[in-house]
Parts: sequence; C-alpha cells; structure tokens
Amino acid sequence: MHQGSCHCGAVKFEVEGTFEQVIECNCSHCSRKGYLLWFVPRDKVQVTSGEDTMSTYHFNKHVIDHQFCPTCGCAPFGYGVDHKGNKTAAVNVRCLEGVELTTLKRIPFDGRAR
Repeated sequence: MHQGSCHCGAVKFEVEGTFEQVIECNCSHCSRKGYLLWFVPRDKVQVTSGEDTMSTYHFNKHVIDHQFCPTCGCAPFGYGVDHKGNKTAAVNVRCLEGVELTTLKRIPFDGRAR
C-alpha cells in the first residue's frame, strides 16, 4: 500500500499495488506538469481526506477527470476508462511518499500525437 498526497496535504490517498515502471507522456498537460503515471484499476485508489474539496480539470477529448487540490494546485491522480471500458486511475507517482524516481523505468508515450 502506498500513501500519497497533494503538496499542501489537504488531499491524501492510498493506492494498492506495486510498480517498477511509469508512463511519461509528452502531451501538453503531462509534459508541463512533469507527470510520471502509474495506471491502476480505479478501486485500488482510496482518497482518505479532502475528496470533497478536489476540483476536476478536462481538456482535449474531455474523457479524463484530472483531479487536483484547489488550494495548492497539485494533481495527484486522474480518473478515466481504459480501452476495454474498465474504470482506471492514473496516479502521479511524484505524489507518493518514499518513491525513488531514479530507479523507475520510464516508458515514453506519445500523447501529443493522439
């Protein structure tokens, strides 16, 4: 179980699972924010505080609910649906506690072309 939060700590969450690699997308949103994404089934993410205060940002095709803290602006995860229709969450591993980013294999994804 991993613990995570936004920068100010108003939004806290837990995510179940393990990872050794992350997606590094080059779309305008991900590249500007520096996201390193770990995709998990939606039910593996549990917001433990601040869920009622979070805001949602949509862009492009408006199919991903990019969740962020309205106080500090940090965006720890987003909600979407995979190509099979399963509910998913894209967790920004930069918002997880104790992750050594230099040890993660980064998989490039060309979101700019989509």
